[in-house]
Amino acid sequence: MNEKYVEALEQYELEIFSVRKGRGSWICETEDGCKLLKEYRGTVKRLEFEDQVLDQLDTGGALRADRYVRNREGSLLSIAGDGTRYVLKDWFLDRECDLKDNREIRLAASRLAMLHKSLRRVPFQEEWNMGSILIEPLETELERHNRELQRARNYIRGKRKKSEFELCVIGNYNMFYEQAVQAVEGLKGLWEETRAASLDGEDSKPLYLCHGDLDQHHLLMGDGYTAIIEYNRMHLGVQSTDLYRFMRKVMEKHNWNVDLGRSMMDAYERVLDMSSKEMRCLYYMFLYPEKYWKQINFYYNANKAWIPARNIEKLRSLEEQQPVRNRFLEQIFAGI
Repeated sequence: MNEKYVEALEQYELEIFSVRKGRGSWICETEDGCKLLKEYRGTVKRLEFEDQVLDQLDTGGALRADRYVRNREGSLLSIAGDGTRYVLKDWFLDRECDLKDNREIRLAASRLAMLHKSLRRVPFQEEWNMGSILIEPLETELERHNRELQRARNYIRGKRKKSEFELCVIGNYNMFYEQAVQAVEGLKGLWEETRAASLDGEDSKPLYLCHGDLDQHHLLMGDGYTAIIEYNRMHLGVQSTDLYRFMRKVMEKHNWNVDLGRSMMDAYERVLDMSSKEMRCLYYMFLYPEKYWKQINFYYNANKAWIPARNIEKLRSLEEQQPVRNRFLEQIFAGI
């Protein structure tokens, strides 16, 4: 047995029946249910923030979360003899959300809305004022991505002999870049309108705590409940970013199916209404060609002499999907 993790487990008031490796951690069957022990490299302040928030969530029924367990000393961190730091948390052995199952997808969207509703009840505390929680505005991040797109395009333009990938970029760049610029301008305009409409002229974005990294891997479908896990990127932001990340994964798998997208939003809004600002923000996030930027950014920061054929296929696939993606944008967000 690995002595480091055994030393960490011995610091908890738990009777442990069995331990097995999983998800790069150790899954423990205990007298108090399933737990997960994993190494931790973040700050204690960040860990305390996550614990304080999860402690205030309504997770006794259809919504569950992987809450931390304190050791005998009352600490969230347990340190092995060699200095390796561990955390222990509640765990779930349920399977991830099946993106082929439309009913399950809609259920997951409604449970996300439950999480967001519960997070809105958590009052923000002054001691949570740190970089991993107060992240840069979305429009600032996307503006930076646009500059990265421009640098990559300028680099490709300056090359005499262009690869197949580079020729593909030259052929479809304008189409995607125009949407990228429109999305950033739309977001900036949205928040400027919001600020102008506020009585004191200050930023009045609809900011609440968000999961921060939501996809099907973080949605575990149990019997009568959904466990939403891994809050290490939780931050203060616009909650529709969580819905966007999950919906985009689903839409890419379902060729931007308008009916499915509409039913996901309906399932979410039956639990938590979205404001017009949040809806417009969601539109601009979908308008931004995030997958295209990822491919270009990978190219620019990698060995440009050789790009895997798979990346060329992805770039071409994005171009082929543009008509259905545009139809999705037009029909889902008509009239916003």
